[in-house]
Amino acid sequence: MPSTHHPDEPRPNVDLGDREVAPRNEIVRAEVGSGVHGMAIPGTDDHDELAVYVEEPGQVLGLAMSPGHWIWRTQPMGARSGPGDIDLTAYSLRKFLRLAVAGNPTILIPFFAHGPSLIHTTSLGDELRALAPQVISMHAGWRFLGYLDGQVERLLGGGKRNKVPNRPELVARYGYDTKYASHALRLGRQGLELVTTGSLTLPMRPIDLEQCLAVKRGEVGFDRALDLIRSTRSELSDALDRGVSPLPADPELDAVSEWMVAAHRRHWADRGL
Repeated sequence: MPSTHHPDEPRPNVDLGDREVAPRNEIVRAEVGSGVHGMAIPGTDDHDELAVYVEEPGQVLGLAMSPGHWIWRTQPMGARSGPGDIDLTAYSLRKFLRLAVAGNPTILIPFFAHGPSLIHTTSLGDELRALAPQVISMHAGWRFLGYLDGQVERLLGGGKRNKVPNRPELVARYGYDTKYASHALRLGRQGLELVTTGSLTLPMRPIDLEQCLAVKRGEVGFDRALDLIRSTRSELSDALDRGVSPLPADPELDAVSEWMVAAHRRHWADRGL
């Protein structure tokens, strides 16, 4: 786990949450940024990772503090990450699965990451990844659509506090934030793939990747980028409305909960906790 903070190293700019518990109880870690999707452009992107760890007994059954996450990043909180920067967010298993059954797009990435993008996994991590058919449902498709709509709204200058994407160098060069627009298109293409096939291809399927990279590289103008995003949004919306999908309508909450309880017990037993 090369990006984990070592006690003898200087503290990074951000090291918040379950910093003592999370690293020693980690069960899976995956890349979740541009690289895992195949969209990284050398010299322009940071490196994002997501990990899952098992809380210790006192946090689940007792009164020990349990923030439910650990955040480690090389930039100060609120500062934009740049090339070479690392952003790691580790979630407790309970928090991770709550977000996963709700269909959070980024949270789903560890279920499909493989090769170099699957940075670390244990036997329990493998079991968690194999739980995907019980975790992922049509709820995820609707979340992809919602995230896409939110990004388009911000791209057009709407949304909360009218906050727009903040990459002035891209706006100056291309007339719009090409990176942000490419993320919006990616959400649509991946949401459509998930709903129609029940799975995600990582890196992205070539036909989807080609469109997203064309936007990210500024090879198409703003109007064309919006057309691609809106067309994909229409395809995803239609697929959701039809309801014809390999995905179940709802996650299997009882099965997920049963596994989660057993996973905590086995992890604690293996660690002598």
